Amino acid sequence: MLELLAAPMLAGIALALITGPLGCFIVWRRMAYFGDTLAHAALLGIAMGILFEVPNGFAVIAACLLVGLLMLVLQRQQHFASDTVLGILAHSSLSVGLIAIALLDSPSVDLMGYLFGDILTTGWSETAFIAMLTVVSLVVLIYYWRRLILITLHEDLARVEGVNPMLSQIVLITIIAFVIAMAMKVVGLLLVTSMLIIPAAAARPLSRSPGMMAVLAGIIGAISVVAGLCGAWWIDAPSGPSIVLASFLCFLASFIGGRFISR
Repeated sequence: MLELLAAPMLAGIALALITGPLGCFIVWRRMAYFGDTLAHAALLGIAMGILFEVPNGFAVIAACLLVGLLMLVLQRQQHFASDTVLGILAHSSLSVGLIAIALLDSPSVDLMGYLFGDILTTGWSETAFIAMLTVVSLVVLIYYWRRLILITLHEDLARVEGVNPMLSQIVLITIIAFVIAMAMKVVGLLLVTSMLIIPAAAARPLSRSPGMMAVLAGIIGAISVVAGLCGAWWIDAPSGPSIVLASFLCFLASFIGGRFISR
């Protein structure tokens, strides 16, 4: 079992180490729908990749960036609330992506694989690539950490401190786009938001600072990957949903434990 699960498990752990800290910003900014919006945009990216014959990873990143930037522009118009903009973009991009894939009718498209993932097919080369992107993403996130914290607290405060809120948000969207492209293989597009939100939410009751919450979120995400994969192997269940279920159990344990700690 260990030989077969080694590469997928390491890939999942590497991914969890970046999705946890990233998810903290989504939780802090109360934008849980934000991850869903970019994940739905990824399906549009897959259709673009097939149409223009480019690698799916690059097409997904491009689509996520395009939708993310469009979201920033629409939010600043102040005609609609953030959740309204996110809902419009999420379902529009998902619908366009599904229609495009159906019209293209490419035999190479494994729609169920994209939607729900298949981490067990991950090889060592893919694991190394995911680990490399995780390291790069973590370095960028650490470099922009203070600026991202400031714009999360208050954009006007960030401007006073000399921070460009738009640039910082573009950096955050770019990192999330790369992560979604990586996470397609692990839990699929429909469940990718869970890797961003649930570990971060589980870390919150146990944390005393933003940095501590980010670290704990990464650890909880990694534990969820290991537990989910082992559980999926033993009961012959889908790996992606098993990882998400393990994350949910970690959240329940954290929520209950956090209430006792606070007492």
